[in-house]
Amino acid sequence: MKIIRSRSELKALTSTWCRSGETIGAVLTMGALHSGHLSLVNQALAKADRVIVTIFVNPRQFNNPEDLAKYPRTEDSDAEILKPFDIDVLYVPDPEQIYPDGFATTISVSGVSDGLCGGARPGHFDGVATVVTKLLLQTEADYTFFGEKDYQQLQVVRRVAADLDLKTEIIACPTIREEDGLAMSSRNLRLDVEARAIAPKIQEFLASAANAIENGTPVPDVLDAARQKLINAGIDQIDYLELRSDPDLVQLEIADQPARLFIAAWLDGIRLIDNLPISEASFLPPINESTLKSAQIGAAN
Repeated sequence: MKIIRSRSELKALTSTWCRSGETIGAVLTMGALHSGHLSLVNQALAKADRVIVTIFVNPRQFNNPEDLAKYPRTEDSDAEILKPFDIDVLYVPDPEQIYPDGFATTISVSGVSDGLCGGARPGHFDGVATVVTKLLLQTEADYTFFGEKDYQQLQVVRRVAADLDLKTEIIACPTIREEDGLAMSSRNLRLDVEARAIAPKIQEFLASAANAIENGTPVPDVLDAARQKLINAGIDQIDYLELRSDPDLVQLEIADQPARLFIAAWLDGIRLIDNLPISEASFLPPINESTLKSAQIGAAN
């Protein structure tokens, strides 16, 4: 594994791979690697001839300077974690490699960036879209891999790649969870012992709400009940708990199309997010006597 910090050195290497017809997979991270990140690395190794993992704590996606200052920087331990995976490059660009003097361009995505984290964190997805575009161009990635935990981010990145004709294929990977159900996140490291014991309630009540919606309980009733359960369990604040269509992320009051439940909640000063799909069975038309007879007649004919 080679550690590279400049785009010129990276370009010299990726150009030789491209000329020889080798494909490149990129896993874009902000470090503090955990099993969720490593699952993306494994996907990249299985899909591409060459693999680049990037670590860059992107200041433009933090709308809270205090949150940026507290974000864990663990480059040395991250490099050790990656050694057994036999990746080709760990790209840790210096800030000027991403945002040189005079940098004045921002990429904004409308639609899928509205609401949810886009509403709670103004400018966040502008920062995400801009840095992802930069890193995909610098790595010359044929494939990149994003976890479904950050599902709105995944849709934003897909929109950017499609709209800007990027060559990179965006590959979605399942959310990786702790044994108690908590979605893996670098932010989990900052939870104290008491908060860490409460945090799995987020996934527990989200799953219960998804199940209730799938069984026909009205969406507003389900969400109101889930909010109250979360507060009673010790969650400090809920930024949002919403049902959104999949993949265009329009807010829904009725589960009559493919959808996901989304949550962002605060615990011990840490903002945690999660989401779960609503089973397609929940928006299939009900089987009653009339539809059953129609199906039987059709089968007989």
